[in-house]
Amino acid sequence: MSNQFSKIAEHNLFKRFIILTILLAALVVGAQTYKDFALRHRLLLSIFDGLILLVFLLEAVIKILAEGKKPQNYFKNPWNVFDFLIVVACLLEPILDLGGEFLPVLRLARILRVLRLVTAIPKLQLLVTCLLKSLPSMFYVSILLFLLFYVYGTLAVFFYGDNDPIHFRNLQCSILTLFRVVTLEDWTDVMYINMYGSDNYGYSKEDVSKWSPIPSASPLGAAVFFVSFVLIGTMIVLNLVIGVIMNSMDESNKEMAMQKEMDRRKESPEAVRDGLHDLHIKVEDLSKEMSVIKKMIEDQNHKKS
Repeated sequence: MSNQFSKIAEHNLFKRFIILTILLAALVVGAQTYKDFALRHRLLLSIFDGLILLVFLLEAVIKILAEGKKPQNYFKNPWNVFDFLIVVACLLEPILDLGGEFLPVLRLARILRVLRLVTAIPKLQLLVTCLLKSLPSMFYVSILLFLLFYVYGTLAVFFYGDNDPIHFRNLQCSILTLFRVVTLEDWTDVMYINMYGSDNYGYSKEDVSKWSPIPSASPLGAAVFFVSFVLIGTMIVLNLVIGVIMNSMDESNKEMAMQKEMDRRKESPEAVRDGLHDLHIKVEDLSKEMSVIKKMIEDQNHKKS
């Protein structure tokens, strides 16, 4: 019996049906954001909502039954746990009268059903896994970026706080302005205010009367300050983020390829092909080890000379 449920769960038509159901759930949630439309078609949307919940419930039951005598294996997959929690949260909505204060939580459960598209498409799972794996390295990149913002933000308050109090009157405003600059959102306007002075660029009469700036032009200093910040922040540090994500993507691809190879060997083992595959991996590892040894020998020779 478990084999039959397993075949159903792994069948392409079943997977495509689940994807279509998730897309339908996304449309229903989107339609509910239009209040007049939702009131006019309240019954229809409720029917769709119930059918979607029924499909998700049946999917969870089929996957649990596919595990046979070990249904707990279903919960070893974090994606399955995510799907199951969403189904449980949606089931509790009509059963428990939680009141209006819990309405945002219940709506959040409905919206999260759209995220089930990630669990239904392996490539999206790969991307999410890649992002999660990159978080430890991203933490250190974030520290580096924070230090950059803090140093430049402090300098901006000292250099341009009097001339441009709208953007650099204190440290928090200065860091927020630099975030705008690093995203390249009209950053040249901020630079020109401090290049030409607030009395010549950027400040209206109302701004002058409200903020009482002390105009001071710094054509060369402001240009060097902001251009250097854009070059370091946008061109270098943010590219480090891309590099970290790409490195995690390579690792995730290797893990997925390894998992596919393991699944293939379980389904259709081939002694010769599997042996050649293992030999190829060992040769690659040996090649890496030889490169390390060669580098160590070169370093030793360099120290002796």
